[in-house]
Amino acid sequence: MPVYTRESLVNAIEKALALGKGRRFKQSVEMIVVLRDIDVKGQAGKIREFITLPKGRGKELSVCVVGDEELAVKAREAGAKIVLTSQDLQGLSKKQAKKIAGQCDWVLVRTDLMALTGRTLGPALGPRGKAPIPIPASANIPALIKRYMNTVVARVKDQPQIMVPIGAEDMSPGDLAENALAVLSVIEQRLPSGAGNIAKLVFKTTMGMPVEVYR
Repeated sequence: MPVYTRESLVNAIEKALALGKGRRFKQSVEMIVVLRDIDVKGQAGKIREFITLPKGRGKELSVCVVGDEELAVKAREAGAKIVLTSQDLQGLSKKQAKKIAGQCDWVLVRTDLMALTGRTLGPALGPRGKAPIPIPASANIPALIKRYMNTVVARVKDQPQIMVPIGAEDMSPGDLAENALAVLSVIEQRLPSGAGNIAKLVFKTTMGMPVEVYR
């Protein structure tokens, strides 16, 4: 049985949206899961999960693809932000690599080009927390691009908490709650005591005040 009900999430999200109104840009809605009894340096703290939000991100993300021949052609046709070949990678300067890293939310890389991507783009992607995602040459590129446009990363960094975007402020509280429940389900499965390791749940917009969810 879930620790938090859908109704309790919707109520907290509605308050967070109200408190965050008035900005001149579309804000993200973030969920903060505060953990208890978790050593961030231990095995239990090594959480890094890719989660596709059922109701979408609420904004367009940029998916970039590294591949050759047919893969590159399909990626362009599917709307990839940037498509690079092995030849493109070999000619990249550090300045160009940083520019590309800044433009891409996700970087999908054909498996056999991962090493080259790591050498050329890796130094620019690493500090931004954008690890390349390996994909097979036979991958369904249109489906993958669509999937990653709605995918978030739930991870523990240097504090016992997980902060993850669950959508945008112009989405309905109900849809945001559905996304939050999807993320919570994955996180609970990774925790040693499941929901018992969740001390607090908070929602906020990018520039808004935090609102705690009451059980």
